[in-house]
Amino acid sequence: MRTINVLGISGSLRKNSYNTGLLRAAQQLLPEGMTLEVFDIAGIPLFNQDYEFNPPEIVQEFKTQIVMADAILIATPEYNYSIPGVLKNAIDWASRPPQASPFKGKPLGLMGATVGQMGTVRAQLALRQIAAYLDMYPVNKPEVLVTRAKEKFNADGKLTDETTRKFISELLFALQEWTLRLRGERKPESHLAV
Repeated sequence: MRTINVLGISGSLRKNSYNTGLLRAAQQLLPEGMTLEVFDIAGIPLFNQDYEFNPPEIVQEFKTQIVMADAILIATPEYNYSIPGVLKNAIDWASRPPQASPFKGKPLGLMGATVGQMGTVRAQLALRQIAAYLDMYPVNKPEVLVTRAKEKFNADGKLTDETTRKFISELLFALQEWTLRLRGERKPESHLAV
C-alpha cells in the first residue's frame, strides 16, 4: 500500500489556535502509511482576479502542495455561522482558474474546534457546500466537532482530551480508507472491526 500524503490546512491564524492544535494532534495520531504536512496560509494575500493566471509565489506553492497531496484535512473555527475569511480566501486563490483547480477529486477530512457549544457545525456545513462545487469528496463520518475547546487544550496548546483524540484518530482512519477506496485500492483492515 502506497503512503497517503495529507495536506493539513488550519482556518485560524491565531498563534495559539485550537484548530492548528487539532492538526498537531492529528500528526501524532496518524495511522501507519499516512503522513500529514500542514501549510500555513497566513502569508496569502487577498484574492485579486487580475492575478488569477499569475498568482503570488506563496499561492503557487500552496497549489503545488495541494496537487502533491493525496487528501486534504481542514481544521476550522466558525465565524458568523461560516468559515473564516482567511480560509475562504486561500481556497478561492487555489481554486482559480476553475478548469485547473487542484482540489478536483481530492478526498477531504473536516474537523473544527470552538470555545462555544456548536463545535463548528455550521462552518463544516459551509465547507461541504464549497467542496461540492470544487468536486472534492468529504468524509461523512465521524464528525469532529470540538466544543468548549479551552477546556481540552493545555497552556502550551496541546490537545489533552482523550475523547477528542479518539475522534481525530477515527477520522484519520476513515480518511485513509476513503482515499484508498477512491483510488480503487484495497483498503486496510479497519481498526474498528469487531
